[in-house]
Amino acid sequence: MDPVAAKYIGAGLATIGMGGAAIGVGAIFGQFLSGALRNPSAADGQFGRAFIGAALAEGLGVFSFLVALLLLFVV
Repeated sequence: MDPVAAKYIGAGLATIGMGGAAIGVGAIFGQFLSGALRNPSAADGQFGRAFIGAALAEGLGVFSFLVALLLLFVV
């Protein structure tokens, strides 16, 4: 296999993490909305935790994007 082709395949596989991050953020806010509709009085206390979870999920997505860019342009 050509090393350049392997580099592109590796970078494509590394970007799967960005899709996983998007699914994770959607699940976080979907479950938050479901819980907030069931118990509106507890929604204010959990809103900050939902944003922390979303930030962590997005951080992993950005990390996978960084790995893909490193594979494309550095290695």
